[in-house]
Amino acid sequence: MSTFEADEQKFAALSGVTTATLTTILLKKGLRNVWIRGAFPIASGTKRVVGRAFTVRFVPSREDLATPESWSSPNSTRGAIEQMTAGCIAVVDAMGVKDAGVWGDILCARMAKRGVAALITDGVVRDVTGVLSTGLPVWAAGAAAPPSVAGLTFVDWQQPVACGGVAVFPGDVIVADQDGAVLIPAALVDDVVQAAVEQERFEAWIMDEVNAGAALPGLYPPNEENKARYEASKKG
Repeated sequence: MSTFEADEQKFAALSGVTTATLTTILLKKGLRNVWIRGAFPIASGTKRVVGRAFTVRFVPSREDLATPESWSSPNSTRGAIEQMTAGCIAVVDAMGVKDAGVWGDILCARMAKRGVAALITDGVVRDVTGVLSTGLPVWAAGAAAPPSVAGLTFVDWQQPVACGGVAVFPGDVIVADQDGAVLIPAALVDDVVQAAVEQERFEAWIMDEVNAGAALPGLYPPNEENKARYEASKKG
């Protein structure tokens, strides 16, 4: 099986798992800092997305480097977009800056054309109406009119970044939904997929029990009796 086919199977499984469930699974594995702060969907009803992280990094603005002329450099946001592969999720470390838009409608349109799955940033976007019109799913901290060079300096792509206080390495897996974006370290993906699918199945059973009138003590978390009932329900 190719890496692409393996990813397709894993991502199909993760597309049915909420970020809330994933944070619980990762917590059990000792990872607490996996939820990217400040990144929320800018459009209502945005569907869950799953993909490998393509990282982009900004640092504080420096006047000799952060200029409109820098946009023409091969080492720019424009250059980064041309390296993004179909299905990846662009994770942009904007250091939480909220008064300079890291991405606008034209850049998002190009990403959508290249098949990029989503944009995740702890910063903000500009031209928000245009960004929404591109159809590219975006998780951000809001919108602002000024361009990125008004407050940030572009550095490079495919480096480790700190987005929303989370260490993100190229190739890590990102899952994003209405609760925000969660990182799964690349080395843990297989274990997390298996545990998360089972957790979703178990919580669906719990919800059925609650809807049927069951009380929570002994059910959530389950005592031995309810564990046995759950296991029996799977066999049934």
